[in-house]
Amino acid sequence: MATGVAAAQLTCGLAGDDRPDAGDRPAAQAPAAAHDAVLEAAARAEADGKSGADAAAEAVSRSGDRWGTVYDPEEYAAFEQALDGRYTGVGLRVRARADGAVEVARVQEAGPAERAGIRPGDLLRAIDGRPVTGLPSTEVVRLLRGGADAVPGSEVALATERSGRARVHPLSRARLHSESVTVGRLPHGAVRIKVTAFTKGSGDEVRSALAAAPGRAGLVLDLRGNSGGLVAEAVTTASTLLDGGLVATYDVRGEPRALHARPGGDTGRPVVVLVDGATMSAAELLAGALQDRGRAVVVGSRTYGKGSVQMPTRLPGGSVAELTVGHYRTPSGRGLDGRGLTPDLEAEGGDVAERAEAVLSGLGSPS
Repeated sequence: MATGVAAAQLTCGLAGDDRPDAGDRPAAQAPAAAHDAVLEAAARAEADGKSGADAAAEAVSRSGDRWGTVYDPEEYAAFEQALDGRYTGVGLRVRARADGAVEVARVQEAGPAERAGIRPGDLLRAIDGRPVTGLPSTEVVRLLRGGADAVPGSEVALATERSGRARVHPLSRARLHSESVTVGRLPHGAVRIKVTAFTKGSGDEVRSALAAAPGRAGLVLDLRGNSGGLVAEAVTTASTLLDGGLVATYDVRGEPRALHARPGGDTGRPVVVLVDGATMSAAELLAGALQDRGRAVVVGSRTYGKGSVQMPTRLPGGSVAELTVGHYRTPSGRGLDGRGLTPDLEAEGGDVAERAEAVLSGLGSPS
C-alpha cells in the first residue's frame, strides 16, 4: 500500500486538456532508465558550468516521456501553488474546441475576467496580441497567468469574440484561489458535487459536502472537465464513498504499489459519476475505481485516457523534473492510458443531467 507521503507526491495531470502527439516523440524509455538519464544529464551539465535544467529538458525530450517536463525553481513553486489551489491570473478556465478555437469554459466569480464582462462561451482569440487559436491549452494557461515572473497587478490584454463581435479587454492579474469543488442541487433533489481538479483539500471538501447532504438524496459526482491533480485527493474522495478496499494499483519504476480507500465511507447513497472527453488522470482513476467496485454508474462520454503517474525529482542546480514513473490500473486491472474509460451509459450535452437523474431514480434515489 502506498504511504501517505508517496501518494501525496503523485500527480496525474492538472490544468491542460491538450493531448501531445505521440508521433512527435521518440519511443519511450523505461521509466527508471529515463529517470537516470535525466539526472545524469543535469549533473554533467552543472559540472561543466552549463544549465542543468536545459540539459534535463533535452534528456526528457529524447526519452519519449510525453508528460515529462522540467521546471526551474520559480516555475515549480508556481506549479505547487496551483496544486494548492492558489495562482496569479485572471480567473478563466479555457478549453480547446475541435476546430482549434479556444473557448472560455468557466469564469471565476469576482475575478478580473468576470469584472471585465467575459462570459463562458466567449471565444478567446488573442493574449497580448498573440493569436491563441490552435495553441495547446497549457500554453494558453501560461500566457493568461504570465509565467513564473507574473505578479498581482501585472497587465494582460485579452481579445475575445461573442456572436461575431470582437472586443479587447485590458485586465490586471490578481492573486486567486481556484474553487475546485462546488455544490448544488438538481431539480429532483439530488446533490451535485462538481470537482474541476484535485487540488490540496478538495477530497475533504467533497467529504464535508456529502456529510451536509440530506441522508437519502442521491449524489451526482460531476468530473466532466476535471484535469486531474493530486492522486491523494482523488483517493480521499473515493474514501468518502467506499468502505475501504482497493482504489488503484500502479508501478513506480517497475515496483508494484497500491492505493486503498479508508474504511467508513458512505456506501448507501446512490451515486452517478459524470465524465467526458476532458476527464483525465486522477479523475479517471476515481471514476474507474467507483465503476469497478460497483459503487457508481458512470454516465457521459469516453474519458481522455491519461493513465500515467508523475513524481517530482530535484535536479542538480535546483530545478525539478516531473517525470512519468509508471501507469495505474483500476481495481479490475484495466489500464486507461491511451484508451480512456468507457461510461456505463453514453450521453452528451443537455442529455447528461437528465440521464443522471433518471439513473438515480432507478437506483433508489427519491424523486
